[in-house]
Amino acid sequence: MTLRDLKPGQIGTVKSIGEKGPMRKRLMDMGVTPGTSIKVIKVAPLGDPIEINIRGYELSLRKNEAQNILVEI
Repeated sequence: MTLRDLKPGQIGTVKSIGEKGPMRKRLMDMGVTPGTSIKVIKVAPLGDPIEINIRGYELSLRKNEAQNILVEI
């Protein structure tokens, strides 16, 4: 399951980041690291972007970024 599949209010744990290169580094710099709890706060009406809560702060990600983050519920 990816972060993109989670519904608002669902909480998951980051398993891995599928993306390689600069996108992976950017996500990890924002605190998206394996083992971190992540909660979907809301999804924009057209499904992009997705607002999440991670490590106590709010973060917005594009769908293409969220689909590269593997999570487990």
